Amino acid sequence: MSSVKSINLKKKKKRSIWDYEAIVGRRPLEYMELLAENVTGSVQHINATYTGGGVAEILSSLVPLFNGLDVETEWSVIRGDDKFYSVTKSFHNALHGSLNGVIDVCSYDRSDTPAGLRRQVNELTMKQEMFETYLHWNEINSEEMDIDSDFVFMHDPQPAAMIRAKDKDVGKWIWRCHIDVSNPNALVWDFLRKFVSGYDASVFSAPLFARPDLKNRQFLVPPSIDPLSDKNIELSESEIDAVLDKYEITRDKPIITQISRFDRLKDLPGTIDAYKRVREQIDCQLLLAGGVAADDPEGMEVYCEIAEKAGHDEDIHVLIGSPPFTEIEINAFQRASDVIMQKSLKEGFGLVVSEGLWKGKPVVGGATGGIPLQILDGVTGYLVDSPEGAAQRIADLLKNPKLAQKLGENGREHVRNNFLITRHLRDYLLLILSL
Repeated sequence: MSSVKSINLKKKKKRSIWDYEAIVGRRPLEYMELLAENVTGSVQHINATYTGGGVAEILSSLVPLFNGLDVETEWSVIRGDDKFYSVTKSFHNALHGSLNGVIDVCSYDRSDTPAGLRRQVNELTMKQEMFETYLHWNEINSEEMDIDSDFVFMHDPQPAAMIRAKDKDVGKWIWRCHIDVSNPNALVWDFLRKFVSGYDASVFSAPLFARPDLKNRQFLVPPSIDPLSDKNIELSESEIDAVLDKYEITRDKPIITQISRFDRLKDLPGTIDAYKRVREQIDCQLLLAGGVAADDPEGMEVYCEIAEKAGHDEDIHVLIGSPPFTEIEINAFQRASDVIMQKSLKEGFGLVVSEGLWKGKPVVGGATGGIPLQILDGVTGYLVDSPEGAAQRIADLLKNPKLAQKLGENGREHVRNNFLITRHLRDYLLLILSL
């Protein structure tokens, strides 16, 4: 990347909140208009990438909605080299827990740890070099990026140290954390906490993630999905079939699907193990589809590992979007599925769970991070902590379609009430007004 990319969505077509009236009703939208009328000042969101991952998806919907309410809002992206993104990926894993713990819980034997993860552990011991790389690129971005909005949202660790350049008397800066930092690696968290403490407020996705060692104001704002995005709109059966035909996936047997980045914390090996146990009882197929985020240097390595584990099994479809899958394609994968999985070992929130629930599908997910906020065990899906447990729940659902349908219906209503972009917009408006 040779220059800072910055996009000002004020100059693009505004998005009206009233497009959502048929989904959420009139009163919540009237309330948001009232809130927006009382916001004085501009808003800026800063993160690490325009594509890949939930943060970019949320901002691509949220920023135009802010502008549609006449709250001047823009979205900027930092830059860095491969070394910087390798460091911030290590930070990401470390904030989810110690790196030794990551090795322990992944479905790999310690004596056969992948080379990339070994390098990551070794890099963490070289803390001084890592921290210097991180601070170097934060300083470059601070110098090159115009940050003059009244409310600045810095998303996740990558740009957190840019707070050092803030004029203390100008604007309010908010650190928006999308990661589970309830039990972070102490070395990395102590380093980042020095910067996060300088923000006017911090925002977390789940109550468990709040930090008692931060003295600034802390807010709870769960992430959200956009029901009108291509990823979540209704599709016809012919549209779904066209996507499946493109990727040579048939519907002659049940489909179990996990949509996620190729990331070790998503436990794709554990998902394959669970599927193989289910197949001992029920003839079915597994679809693993995902991509590689621009700020994740490990993605291709993980993809190759998963493709090797899947081997030549014709009923395991390991698909990587290159170029990325369209949102319509992901939508079709989920709607064609009988059961959706998200067997993460660690998870900031896991918006693919809400995506699956919104489509009326039961979801089986790891009992970690923000997943339990979305999966109400036995009501909208099932929480599991092992491949064996996941296999049993999936088999139960495939054997009992009426149960699967009921859980899917419950899940859609749960998402409608709690995890749509309109609720997210309301929460941010209230946060801004409180500051």
